[in-house]
Amino acid sequence: MRYVSTRGDKTERRFCEILLEGLAPDGGLYLPLQYPKVDDATLSKWRGLAYADLAFEILSLYIDDIPAGDLRAIARRTYTAEVFGTPEITPLKTLESGLALEALSNGPTLAFKDMAMQLLGQLFEYELNRRGETLNILGATSGDTGSAAEYAMRGKQGVNVFMLSPHGRMSPFQQAQMFSLQDANIHNIAIEGVFDDCQDIVKAVSNDLDFKRRYKIGTVNSINWARLLAQVVYYFAGYFQATKSNSEKVSFCVPSGNFGNVCAGHVARMMGLPIAKLVVATNENDVLDEFFRSGVYRVRGSAETHETSSPSMDISKASNFERFVFDLLGRDGARTKALFGEAVAKQGRFEISAEEFARIAGYGFASGRSTHADRLATIRSCYASYGVLIDTHTADGLKVALEQREAGVTMLVLETALPAKFAATIQEALAIEPPRPAGLENIEALPKRVTVMPVDVQQVKDFVRSHV
Repeated sequence: MRYVSTRGDKTERRFCEILLEGLAPDGGLYLPLQYPKVDDATLSKWRGLAYADLAFEILSLYIDDIPAGDLRAIARRTYTAEVFGTPEITPLKTLESGLALEALSNGPTLAFKDMAMQLLGQLFEYELNRRGETLNILGATSGDTGSAAEYAMRGKQGVNVFMLSPHGRMSPFQQAQMFSLQDANIHNIAIEGVFDDCQDIVKAVSNDLDFKRRYKIGTVNSINWARLLAQVVYYFAGYFQATKSNSEKVSFCVPSGNFGNVCAGHVARMMGLPIAKLVVATNENDVLDEFFRSGVYRVRGSAETHETSSPSMDISKASNFERFVFDLLGRDGARTKALFGEAVAKQGRFEISAEEFARIAGYGFASGRSTHADRLATIRSCYASYGVLIDTHTADGLKVALEQREAGVTMLVLETALPAKFAATIQEALAIEPPRPAGLENIEALPKRVTVMPVDVQQVKDFVRSHV
């Protein structure tokens, strides 16, 4: 399997080359030359596999430069009941006939990001050890990516983590998860701006090819193809749990900010998984919902980026969206570059043609948005009707899912985090304190280790340079 950039660089690279790289040299994102197709016989063979073995089967279609025995061992080390709290890894929670949550938040940081990040940590350590090299990871988080990355990389040989987050814009629990880590290879940087400022700094550093290569900069954001690939697995796992035969279709509703989670569903659908609809659920930061309704992609500035009670989705520039648009445009790298590398940079927006917009339906996408009032109402109704406590982001997903359900098609809502991470809103909705897993009862009181910086690319570079 070979990979190319979404922005027209036709240099073909293998998986382990792009694993440690992040963005392509031309600023694009990597995608495989083609998506491997899965037929009915293969789906039947995979049905009933343990999650780790299903992961191996899917990963092996995209990774041919790690020996099969090693790759299987990596998958089995990653997806264990000890790490994820359950043998199913991503069990379904049925709410009613035809409606279920897929539980993705059983990992060490109580968020779906663990599903991919735990694998990424194993892959990084394996490949760096094989090469005898080190890697300095530079990432940005709006809430959950940071802690998932840091918990996956802490103590890993040859890896340093520099994680940027928007100062004061995460929940106290999310901040404590990251800032309380005292490991020498973990560095937290709080940027005095919004998430998109953090993400822009990461991209700016990654686009400085001399600095990137000199200081061996890599990324764990979902711009890294390996992370998105890991997420493809739970779409198959959810489908197999929700169906009895391959003739059935299901839909997925995905709370989305940066488009990585739902982009993995797009990949699964392109492979042949019987998905009826991929429903994108946004909060008040509705750049994606606007696009799927109008064909206009309009980036919001910092002043227009709302601070909401589902903060991990407080994003107005969806990095992974470029991958889908590349496919939508018939894999036209020059046009993708013109839209994302030029139109967005200069005008902050682009609009696709009517013909291009009409193609979206063929990819199964739909969308909707949710507000703070919607979140409160959905948390209350889910608890009252089903006895299930959900977090704010999952509430965004459930609200939109209920609007988009179709008769005869099971709707799976991807659960993105446990309610304990957003206790203030749970208190507001239900006047109860969400339960916390053992050992996390007083995490906010732990000593914190973090550096606050202005929105300044050079200061971040200087910090990295002085800590590698």
